[in-house]
Amino acid sequence: MRGLRSTIALTVVLAGLFAYIYFVTWKRPPDTGTKQEKVFASLAADKIDELTVKSESGDTTSLKKTDGDWQIVSPIQTPADGPTVSRVTSGLAAAEISRVIDEKPASLKPYGLDAPRVEVSFKSSGDQEAQRLLIGATSPTGGDVFAKRAGGAPVFLVPAYQESDLNQSTFDLRDKTVVRFERDKVDKIELTHPGGSVVLDKQGSDWRIARPLQAPADFGSVEGLIGRLQGAQMKSIVATDPTPQELKKYGLDHPERSATIQMGSATATLLVGDKADDTTVYARDASKPMVVTIDNALAEDLAKGPDEYRRKDLFEFRPFNATHFEIARGGQTIVLDRVKSKDPNSADTWHRVSPNPKDVGKDPMDAFMTKLSNLRASSFVSSDAKTGLTTPAMAVAVKFEDGKKQERVTFGEADDDRYASRPGEPGAAKVDTTDYTELVKSIDELAK
Repeated sequence: MRGLRSTIALTVVLAGLFAYIYFVTWKRPPDTGTKQEKVFASLAADKIDELTVKSESGDTTSLKKTDGDWQIVSPIQTPADGPTVSRVTSGLAAAEISRVIDEKPASLKPYGLDAPRVEVSFKSSGDQEAQRLLIGATSPTGGDVFAKRAGGAPVFLVPAYQESDLNQSTFDLRDKTVVRFERDKVDKIELTHPGGSVVLDKQGSDWRIARPLQAPADFGSVEGLIGRLQGAQMKSIVATDPTPQELKKYGLDHPERSATIQMGSATATLLVGDKADDTTVYARDASKPMVVTIDNALAEDLAKGPDEYRRKDLFEFRPFNATHFEIARGGQTIVLDRVKSKDPNSADTWHRVSPNPKDVGKDPMDAFMTKLSNLRASSFVSSDAKTGLTTPAMAVAVKFEDGKKQERVTFGEADDDRYASRPGEPGAAKVDTTDYTELVKSIDELAK
């Protein structure tokens, strides 16, 4: 019995080897050492303006390019995913014939081309008729696939990796943006979640938190959120026209999480429902019925509280634009002024106005400004109780941009913790104790 199994296995191996020799070796033309021929000579990817792709999944998708943008026109009408369509057009233009297998095939069945797995037809600008590429079975070695142009063309091999550029389903080819809006026009965002809501307002070029507290927002955090909302991609389409019962099933009848993006009088809203699996959740654009799945990470962003979006930098100034400092600590106030250099090729200097007027060295001054401007909140507390801020340990006022702007931060010490507060902002910011200690050391150097 064991001998019989061995014989069968050997027969299968020999059959595969024979197929390889037959299709790839016996029937190939002599190697002339010339450069590989393109499947479609002189085809330019950017000149293609019509496509029809039949993928291995069975989808047949037709697309047209209008004013430089690709649109799917069948089986649905929707914007196409530009990068994916570019893969197809570039794949067509780059496709090369590894070798011709059969100049005049008596039958296409041995090559899997009687019922091609993938078909791509296209028209370039000025073409009267479409050209078509058929892709059949994988070669015995797995490195190539059998293919041919439509009509009486020969059967040839193309590298298998080139097939992946062409084998695109309707879902692959469609634009998978979940919610559309113009980023540069966004002036307000409202996030809702079971714990409450956060409202972010843009005032000029700055973002502020308007609710549930009022405080400056971190520009990078808000812009990052906008980018993630704009770039949110559907992972799958669950239902194109869901019933009320289905919306309830997906947690989208009364969704607890949402993001409303406002652009003047226009709005766009992303609704987030229940968990779909370990990595995705159900969601939909409020203006459309379709239910999709999105990455769970975005849903988690919508559940963040206001502290996640608060400005963490305690100071806005930077060492290069500061002009004046007042540091009140331990019953003493240190006043420092920048002295503009009269020589444009020389650096400015710093002068200690009080106590004991004298010029300050560049290194200690640079160290102080760097440590102060780099101070950040590690977290926030809702009240200044038990922060030491009722009897401040230190207060720093700074003027910058030629005195056009000024800011003041008060510091408190409570046991081993250090806190800071800014006028008009609720609660207090907790700062790193080590960073605070290093700042105090640099201040002591300036006082000498």
